Amino acid sequence: MFFQNFLRFFSNLSAIAGDFLSVIVHRIPVLKKYVGNSHQKEVVFSKQKNLPCIAPLLTTVEETPQIISARVQGRFPKWLNGYLLRIGPGKFEFGKDRYNHWFDGMALLHQFKMEKGTVTYRSKFLQSDTYKANSARDRIVISEFGTLALPDPCKSVFERFMSKFELPAMTDNTNVNYVRYKGDYYISTETNFMNKVDIETLEKTEKVDWSKFIAVNGATAHPHYDPDGTAYNMGNSYGPHDRTFYIPGSCYNVIRVPPEKEEPGETMHGAQVICSIVSTERMKPSYYHSFGMTKNYIIFIEQPLKMNLWKIITSKIRGKAFSDGISWEPQYNTRFHVVDKHTGQLLPGMYYSKPFVTFHQINAFEDQGCVVIDLCCQDDGRSLEVYQLQNLRKAGKGLDQVYNSVARSFPRRFVLPLHVSLNAPERENLSPLSYSSASAVKQADGKIWCSYENLYPEDLEEEGGVEFPQINYGQFSGKKYNFFYGCGFRHLVGDSLIKVDVVNKTLKVWREVGFYPSEPVFVPVPGTSEEDGGVILSVVITPNQVNIFLSLVRKKSSAEPLRVICSDAVDSLF
Repeated sequence: MFFQNFLRFFSNLSAIAGDFLSVIVHRIPVLKKYVGNSHQKEVVFSKQKNLPCIAPLLTTVEETPQIISARVQGRFPKWLNGYLLRIGPGKFEFGKDRYNHWFDGMALLHQFKMEKGTVTYRSKFLQSDTYKANSARDRIVISEFGTLALPDPCKSVFERFMSKFELPAMTDNTNVNYVRYKGDYYISTETNFMNKVDIETLEKTEKVDWSKFIAVNGATAHPHYDPDGTAYNMGNSYGPHDRTFYIPGSCYNVIRVPPEKEEPGETMHGAQVICSIVSTERMKPSYYHSFGMTKNYIIFIEQPLKMNLWKIITSKIRGKAFSDGISWEPQYNTRFHVVDKHTGQLLPGMYYSKPFVTFHQINAFEDQGCVVIDLCCQDDGRSLEVYQLQNLRKAGKGLDQVYNSVARSFPRRFVLPLHVSLNAPERENLSPLSYSSASAVKQADGKIWCSYENLYPEDLEEEGGVEFPQINYGQFSGKKYNFFYGCGFRHLVGDSLIKVDVVNKTLKVWREVGFYPSEPVFVPVPGTSEEDGGVILSVVITPNQVNIFLSLVRKKSSAEPLRVICSDAVDSLF
């Protein structure tokens, strides 16, 4: 029996690879770090002391399935009607089993319904297969990003050993983001599964598997949209990509989903992979959380935050979580890939920059034959490992030490000239954009070395940098713009709301001691053409779980004149 299971395990390695973003591949040479002409200053972070403990934000809370009325403080805009939908981890243990990482918690769905000046609130745990399986056994039976599910303690020693060679189940605990395809709402993470939900009842209606429609093993939780509703996303695939020699490898795939259904009940039918980009290092593809898009191009950033596929595929045998297979390798540079959305062609330009990591793109647009892309960047890619729950729940000097070890995220601009001829001069800036100090310099080997422009004043360093950027997406996505909004990070979680003017490089900040806002959502005033003509919505939480509220910040202001108070506790949100 042992040898049958052992052989079965290895005969199914490709299946495991597909499920867990991994594959056994041959290592090939990769481009080593190139030190180009980088004139950017190094950011020196201000140290924080006596940070307040946020452990209460990282504990299990009860759902609130029955609709409750919220109390409005201030004048609520009568034009603001609809739903604010948020999601985050709300349950961190089953029985005696505890999750290790912030990203592992069970998805709790939040709904704020705004109608004619009134607001109601409700929340429900996503009834994923993972949630139901864990609940039925009162223990963690399906592994998450930072937590390995242990064998059934009721099994014999031999059976527990043999279980290491069983195919692991992939989690469908989609706890990252709401996305929209063909007019329907899904909750997504970065696996091959999404959960379709009814946004009025917060009930799951269907589980959808990307791999049933296109040859990918997952997709990001941050798609982009054309004005007609066509959606674009990116996802990895693993398998033989050399048809002659059947060399296994990994690809980054650009996905296009049509804007409308052809038949009732459709989900991802009609989705296509329009371009596949071969990973620079087949055994260690880049981890990415999002990508950029302009009117005509997709911009993918291959960064030196690596997924070691061998470690991931053997994680269960080695008794390690999947997160053990992700590593920051700054000996390699960051590379930009540009894909034509209409033809699916990968442009020939080879754009590189010094190593950095980005989780969220701000915006991208085209100007004078260039792609301009703005990103929230960190110079150190080890922040994922910092967000272990044991770190987040620390207090006193231990908490200060964790925070001061984390790289801050700052907005930067890169310029990628699209049409660089073979005769283009070397060692000269090829960017024609007079309004940006970002440079693109052709090297002797034909590569374009890109140096960034900082899009912020020094004040932002005192705010702890900025993350979770949002723009007036409906009107300015893929276009030249002035403003974005995000969370400042003078703590391990966002502790302020910030409006950044990327043209004048100024800030407006809202902060209140002891309160922690979620990712801002910009809602424009109907009929306005002003870029910042609207309001910012953010769910604000506090460790003492008193005065949990929905914050509304009016246009062109950092003041906060309106709160919507909810008496029930809201847990941590992404």
